[in-house]
Amino acid sequence: MALVKRGKRWHTHFFVDGQQFRQSLYTTDWREAQAKEKALIAQASQGKLAPVSQQFSKLTFEEAAAKNLAERIARLAPRSVQTERERLKPLMAVFCSTKLSRITAEMVRTYMADRKAANVANKTINLELGVLRGVIKRAKLWHLLADEIKPLPVHTQIGRAMTLDEKLRLAKTAAMKPEWQNARWALVLALNTTMRACEIKALRWHDVDLLSKTITVRKSKTRAGQRVIPINADALMALRELYSRASVIGGSAPDHYVFPACEHGRFDPATPQKSWRSAWRSLRKAAGVPGLRFHDLRHHAITELAESQASDATIMAIAGHVSREMLEHYSHVRLEVKRAALEALSTGSISSGNKSAGYDTNYDTKRDPAVGEVDANCWKDWSGREDLNLRPPGPEPGALPG
Repeated sequence: MALVKRGKRWHTHFFVDGQQFRQSLYTTDWREAQAKEKALIAQASQGKLAPVSQQFSKLTFEEAAAKNLAERIARLAPRSVQTERERLKPLMAVFCSTKLSRITAEMVRTYMADRKAANVANKTINLELGVLRGVIKRAKLWHLLADEIKPLPVHTQIGRAMTLDEKLRLAKTAAMKPEWQNARWALVLALNTTMRACEIKALRWHDVDLLSKTITVRKSKTRAGQRVIPINADALMALRELYSRASVIGGSAPDHYVFPACEHGRFDPATPQKSWRSAWRSLRKAAGVPGLRFHDLRHHAITELAESQASDATIMAIAGHVSREMLEHYSHVRLEVKRAALEALSTGSISSGNKSAGYDTNYDTKRDPAVGEVDANCWKDWSGREDLNLRPPGPEPGALPG
């Protein structure tokens, strides 16, 4: 154990369990240097201090982040690697040339405040903070900041269900413009299979079995998301249209993507479509549901499953991973559906015509009896015709593509 003065600052040099530790104490006061040295020895004894052999804490943030990612890349999915690189970009703009040992809690809090002032969402800031924390923890320095850095509050949004009018309006609007065609097909699949956007984009033709009417989800957000989903009539109709297009563009081979990439009018069936974000945003605005997220379609589908009295096991088998919070929410949906049905038996509720409107989601997604009965085929009109009961001409849903 030794204190050495270099220039005006004190440095420490000591060994713990055969490991060598050496670093600046960033002070010119000898008594303060002694106290800091004792604190560092205690941290080294607890395994909270990086030995000099690693030298990781002396790297700049740019160098440390690159090394940290390179060491972990073999254990990460390609999408996770891409996501982490995207989250590193704003961090690099601030901490790029700063050594890890020089990053302070004040610097991190300032970064969070600046991002918040730039109208970045709390969740995004927390995710970026997670990447920063991972790099600093690799240098065994995060414990020095942890007590002063707290994540920003995040509102957990399970999702929303559409009203029947919104659902019909969205379907009718989607058929109005050719540029909304991909968004329309994706919309149908999401509402009739509970599939996520990432699952739909990763779908290949060898995952679609039109004979047994099933879709096999091989690539999902989680391992629990890998599942087999039955194809109903609406989903089958959309897949038939997609297969017809695939046959025309030469993209119907088993390993080709159901939603192929398209640049300047040229299709590449071997590459999946990256996004339909622009089409979706303009479509939902035109349909009068500007705040509707594409992920809300999955929530709407699961809500209707719950209202049909499907069990938790059935919902999870169809939808894949469902969090405990979501299961509790859908259990509440089922209870309120039963409550609303029993309310109809109350004295005078039916004869007076004043049927109580129980749970919001149920009465949102089902037509009000006062409006009249709606034919079950009304959702299947994808041509935009005024007659919602008329199915577009073509083969029966059960038939295979020609």
